[in-house]
Amino acid sequence: MVDIDINYTGGLHCTANHLPSGVIVETDAPVDNQGKGESFSPTDLCASSLGVCMLTILGIVAQNNGVDLVEAKGRVTKEMSQDLPRRISKISISIEVPIPSNHSKREVIEEAMMNCPVHHSLNPEIEKNIVFVWQDN
Repeated sequence: MVDIDINYTGGLHCTANHLPSGVIVETDAPVDNQGKGESFSPTDLCASSLGVCMLTILGIVAQNNGVDLVEAKGRVTKEMSQDLPRRISKISISIEVPIPSNHSKREVIEEAMMNCPVHHSLNPEIEKNIVFVWQDN
């Protein structure tokens, strides 16, 4: 269990304080929903969480299998629905894995990332397009 204090600070801005670490994340409403886009929106954080969770799982698998994947990185693109209720309709993620596609741990790494906790926590109606880009691509 983790406790996070959340606060509305005005001007469509909020903070989330991760109590175990003291790290504070600030949010703003997006430009297309009355905000200024001065920070992550709540749905930006949600979509980012999927990508970061996948990279975290990649790191765990790499560490447990003696594979150096420190240079792994990715890009997350979030799309909102055009109809109501307002919601995330699609998350596209491209993950660059700095090992060749014929690496012996490729399947283990891909399967682990596709089974990250955030992936299993998101509404199944959200379209998820996930692409792995291996070093030789």
